[in-house]
Amino acid sequence: MPKDAAVEEFAGLVRALKARDGRSYEALGRRLSVSASTLHRYCSGATVPEEFAVVDRLALLCGADEEERRALEAAWTEADRARRRAASPAPTPVPAVSAAPESNPEPSAPEPGPGPAPDPTAPDPSAADPSAPEAPRARPRRGAPAPLLVAAAVALVVLALAAALLGHPTRTASAPAPASTAPGRTAAPLPFTWSIGSQLWEGGCGHTYLVDRAPRAVAPPPVAADSGAWAGTHGAVHGGEALVRITVQGRSPSDAVVLHALHVRVVDRAAPLPWNAYRMDNGCGGAVTPRHFAVDLDRPRPLARPVDGLDASGAEVRKIPAVSFPYKVTSSDPEELLVSARTAGCDCRWYLELEWSAGGRTGTVRITDGGKPFRTSGTRGRPAYVHDSAEGRWITDSDSGQTG
Repeated sequence: MPKDAAVEEFAGLVRALKARDGRSYEALGRRLSVSASTLHRYCSGATVPEEFAVVDRLALLCGADEEERRALEAAWTEADRARRRAASPAPTPVPAVSAAPESNPEPSAPEPGPGPAPDPTAPDPSAADPSAPEAPRARPRRGAPAPLLVAAAVALVVLALAAALLGHPTRTASAPAPASTAPGRTAAPLPFTWSIGSQLWEGGCGHTYLVDRAPRAVAPPPVAADSGAWAGTHGAVHGGEALVRITVQGRSPSDAVVLHALHVRVVDRAAPLPWNAYRMDNGCGGAVTPRHFAVDLDRPRPLARPVDGLDASGAEVRKIPAVSFPYKVTSSDPEELLVSARTAGCDCRWYLELEWSAGGRTGTVRITDGGKPFRTSGTRGRPAYVHDSAEGRWITDSDSGQTG
């Protein structure tokens, strides 16, 4: 992606935050659940984060105040807009179609010239001859007018609704209020905000998508920041594993929100998709595997199980201990939950439920992918392809020397 002024300005603000904090890329990356190389690309301007949440988290870790965070968000918005412009293909100009002459034009009728002067003694041809028989008139087609049919249909619907309401006076057409909301009251807003990232790659560079296209019809793998647009264009489905990052932040700096549990709900299971598998590996890799919640979608009742992370950035591999619920979040201390949902034997559609409590209130938030369930399908037995950047085409694992 070519760097423009907006990207450079955003990268400069990120570098200033990192320099102010003084910690290494590895140390900050561990707190942000991203690899050191990914954070370095943010600072250099090589990559613009797809979501502002990770940048806001960095700002909080580095002690940025509200004004600095607002300026950072404005800079990210402009840089993200520039990234999207660079990622979208330029529209192909459509040649203007000129009005071509017709191949066989019909000859136009000659304009009438001045005819002979009318004879004042000749009878007027336009006058009706009373002795001539009257020409038969064309009888119009008879049919019911469309407005009358529409009005009759509307009247029948109104009568049916009126009969139904009169026959069942206790039934209401409105949706029932949630159990936590008293009748006649408006539900209070959540004491926290949340956002998700559903197009994440392991280590920032490794992922598999299932695509119902032949290799020649699939574009080269994008950078991780543009994975959402690439997947949407190709109708891609997560292959084997889906990584979902949930960022939760309280609204108050002092009143904490307690997160109690994270539940997995599978709404549909089907046979794995018979599509080709395309691997996004492009040679990069992070030294940090963040702690996360592992979900086995093949189990009858999947659970979100906390798993340790690993830090291999130093001379020795260091374990990052997993943290189980409950968590506490405020406006100045948000939390990121990383969920790794795997499957080998199904095309699964699923969502998450997050239980919370705050100030005497309790509730459950449904976490979905923009209102739709997340989707993950197994890749076992599917043709797998990797991209050969030297030849500019997708090749099979056997051609590349990799194994399944």
